[in-house]
Amino acid sequence: MSLPYEADTIQKENRERAVAAVAPAPGLSHRSAAHDVARTPGRRRTWLSRVMLVHADVFALLFAYFGSERLFGNPSGGLTEAGAVFVLSLPVWILALKSSGLYARDDDLIHHTTLDEVPALLKVAPVGTWSFLVVLWLTSVSSPGMGQLIAFWLLASVLLPAVRVVARSEFQRDVDFPQNTVIVGAGSVGQLLARKILKHPEYHVRVLGFVDAMPRERRDDLGDLAVIGEPDELPQLVEALGVERVLIAFSNDSHDKTMDLIRVLEEQNVRVDLVPRLFDILPPRLSRQTIEGIPLLTLPRLRLSKSSRFVKRAFDVVLGTFGLVVISPLIAVVAIAIKLDTPGPVFFRQRRMGEAEQPFAMFKFRTMVADADHRKREIAHLNKHARPGGDPRMFKVISDPRVTRVGHFLRRYSLDELPQLINVVIGNMSLIGPRPLILEEDENIEAWGRKRLLLKPGITGLWQVLGRSAIPFEEMVKLDYLYVTTWSLANDCRLLLQTIPAVFRGEPEGSY
Repeated sequence: MSLPYEADTIQKENRERAVAAVAPAPGLSHRSAAHDVARTPGRRRTWLSRVMLVHADVFALLFAYFGSERLFGNPSGGLTEAGAVFVLSLPVWILALKSSGLYARDDDLIHHTTLDEVPALLKVAPVGTWSFLVVLWLTSVSSPGMGQLIAFWLLASVLLPAVRVVARSEFQRDVDFPQNTVIVGAGSVGQLLARKILKHPEYHVRVLGFVDAMPRERRDDLGDLAVIGEPDELPQLVEALGVERVLIAFSNDSHDKTMDLIRVLEEQNVRVDLVPRLFDILPPRLSRQTIEGIPLLTLPRLRLSKSSRFVKRAFDVVLGTFGLVVISPLIAVVAIAIKLDTPGPVFFRQRRMGEAEQPFAMFKFRTMVADADHRKREIAHLNKHARPGGDPRMFKVISDPRVTRVGHFLRRYSLDELPQLINVVIGNMSLIGPRPLILEEDENIEAWGRKRLLLKPGITGLWQVLGRSAIPFEEMVKLDYLYVTTWSLANDCRLLLQTIPAVFRGEPEGSY
């Protein structure tokens, strides 16, 4: 019966620790400190970011215009009447860029790159050019020739995003004012969200803690993050801690209560982000439509056309065959090393679940002692997933005593997977695809996750690029689902290129 008291005590301690992290300087009240925290880190960063982008855009536009003028209309380089009108029309360009939301995205979005802005920038360039021509006509100034206008439009379309990339890179390197952020919901989704944010300091988000009605068991990789209050206390926490952004991750509160909370947060000028239900099966790009004001998200059909399958298979056969020929000397060297290291076969075959739920024999270099399967029960206590907080569906042992000396090296750099190129050429695997699971692990996948088997398993994939063996089982299934629902040849090429640095980093956590 002491649980409520213990929960209150835990939350009080966590709240005090969070408040202490942003404690005011001597002589300042918490309210004044909160305003200082709120306005200095996030607000100041927003202001500096917008000033930086305006300067970058002005530079790009001036360079584009006078560069095109130098090429076509004014070799001497003096200021022409049209050039003077262009300089005076720059505020119109900045207003057009602002109305397209191109100065607010760094503040509105947690994860944002210049690449996301390219479509909007390409739309602004022709609109701005036509507006410039209208101003020239109204002021009775002769307009530049068609060649110069086309050159200006092309230069502006290239320079606007290019200069923004450089300016953003310098800004993010020199300026670090993170947004104070609180996550509503300390369950698995909230903890997953926090874990992903902590992996990306470039997001400039400082997670202060969770808001939840109950203290929750936390993962070790979440550091000092804990439940610092209840949802009803969130407005007070915003004032006390200078919270600038709130992420709502599956709150257990009613719809009306959540809407009331959002309204209060908006009145406090706090940005609110919601994790949608079924987020883990929603692909990045969805068709959106509305029916009488009700938004609908249309999921793509999980079906590849015959032509897409042909292209993917041709990609596998050509690169797989080429890869086997190129690495054949390396395969011979590894085979000799395995034979000299420990007795037993060079190759290891294991049944894995394949496309359309058809098992197949997957080839790997042997990295364990010959009787490894018989010794599995002896080391069951070393399984990291047998510990509290582990995943009983997976068997992973750090520093597995069954792994040979050569095996450690092969696993560290994923060289043990090279024989899987044979599977690719045969046709039961792909270069890029879902993770090939052993049959026992495959039995634990829920019905929706079986869609991952619409494509052949791959030697590498999203799971390899993002974390290798360190990725939890549930996240691995979701990554496979995401890969299948968003497949394209361009994605396969990108993942293949990203695999190279991921493997050659040789991360120990990805090798067991």
